[in-house]
This record gives sequence, C-alpha cells and structure tokens, in this order.
Amino acid sequence: MALKIDPQESLFLVVDIQQKLAPAMWNGEAAIEVNYKLLQAAQHLGVPHMVSEQYPAGIGQTVDVLAPLINSAYLFEKMTFSCLGDDVIAAELKEKGRNQIVVSGMETHVCVCQTVLDMLDEGYQVYVVEDAVASRTVENKMLGLDRMRHAGAQIVSSEMVMFEWLQQAGTDDFKSILPLIK
Repeated sequence: MALKIDPQESLFLVVDIQQKLAPAMWNGEAAIEVNYKLLQAAQHLGVPHMVSEQYPAGIGQTVDVLAPLINSAYLFEKMTFSCLGDDVIAAELKEKGRNQIVVSGMETHVCVCQTVLDMLDEGYQVYVVEDAVASRTVENKMLGLDRMRHAGAQIVSSEMVMFEWLQQAGTDDFKSILPLIK
C-alpha cells in the first residue's frame, strides 16, 4: 500500500458542493475555491474525477463556479448520504479501478464522513482534503475530520495533493499547475 497519492492510482471525488447548501457553510467560499483548483489540477494531470449531488431537486445543482470543470458523465445524483450507499456511484467507482480516493466536499461530518467511512470499509485508501471540505460549523468540520482520521483516512491539504500528483518540479505539468498553488 502506497502512502503517497499517485496520479495513476487516484481519483478525485467531490461530494455535494451544491447551490443551496454552500452558502450555509462555515468558510464555504474558501473550500469552493480550493475545489476549483483541485479540479483544474486533476484535469490537467489526467486524474479522473467524480462529483455527487445530494437530492439536487431540493438542494440545487453543483455551484456554478465548479460546473464548467465537471464532465457530466461523471456527475451523479444521490439520495443516500454516503456516495457508496448509491449503487450507481459505487459501481462507477469500482469500474474506475483506482484504489486511492481523494475526497472533498460538503458537509464534512455528514456526507463526506459517511462516504469516507464506507470507502475505508471497502478497502480504499482515502485522503480527505482538509481545506476543500466544509460544514455549517467549525466544530462539526473538526469532529468529522477527527472521526475520519481515527478510522484510517489520511487528512491532507490541497497543496499536498497537487504536489504528490505532480511528483517532480521542472516539468511542463509543474509549470502549468504552479499558478494554482501560489
């Protein structure tokens, strides 16, 4: 089991960053900005992504700023809090054949946490991006992160993810991704 995030083995999962939910998040705008950068980096480096939307008829679709970066073939509606509770999402994730899942989204202590716990149960290596997740309160965010960490998830920053995806400096990819990090 590799400890570093490998761009050939990882997938980026964005959980429920939706129009009616995002404004209620503590520090939500900052988390959205980080997700924007991570989606750009993933696309540039060929890391596949998946995006979930919890009951979009009620909570709205993914926030407008992220929507242009999302391949609609990898956008999934769900009613379960855990992404793996949805058979379509679980099957698509398995089909991708990636064993490392980089997770971001809202809310840290509900949908993100339940998804991560289920992924750990399924044997995935899970990396939760601390600056790319949000909850309505800082306390709930911290409780969610603590629970996921104690269950075996790695808690990482967006810079850690991008630098591990890059693997080395001085490349064209590095030059392209560097503005996202600065």
